[in-house]
Amino acid sequence: MNHIEAQKLALRDQIVTARGRIGVAEIAARARAVRDALLASTDVRRAATVACYVSVGREPGTGPILEALAAAGKRVILPLLQPDDDLDWGVYDGPQSLASARRGLLEPVGPPLGPDAVATADVVLVPGLAVDRTGLRLGRGGGSYDRALARATGLSVVVLNSEEVVDRVPADVHDRRVAAVVTEIGLYRLDASR
Repeated sequence: MNHIEAQKLALRDQIVTARGRIGVAEIAARARAVRDALLASTDVRRAATVACYVSVGREPGTGPILEALAAAGKRVILPLLQPDDDLDWGVYDGPQSLASARRGLLEPVGPPLGPDAVATADVVLVPGLAVDRTGLRLGRGGGSYDRALARATGLSVVVLNSEEVVDRVPADVHDRRVAAVVTEIGLYRLDASR
């Protein structure tokens, strides 16, 4: 393990531990605040298609976001994790359109749209564990979203808790930046030009 991977592992452990201390009611309250911040965003209001994901465990909740996007008439696409850890995409058509998948994920049951479908999204909401002010995002380490972000053309937004916006995220050359972050405090752009 190189120095950067060791730093990433330590930061992941720290954040996962901190997330474990957030109560279920607080996770739900923060999820509603994130939904409200996204719905107030001009980018989301104007979007025809939004790429999102179904949160699991102690991740910031995306249930309210999915419900609100669907209610607003947005086309919502969700990831389908492939055996090589790349992401395909499928259309979200309500909670009944989801089925259990590997790694404890919920995925849409409709036909796959192909890995390049993420390029049709005007806004791409991605999971993460941390982000810094330059847009460097720390994920779980599989590289799935780095590959998806390489194909994305819409506004990329990582969904986090406010305390997960940090001064510096250790990064490798393959790590992709995001343009914005949304937390329970609000949505704001990051300086990805650095």
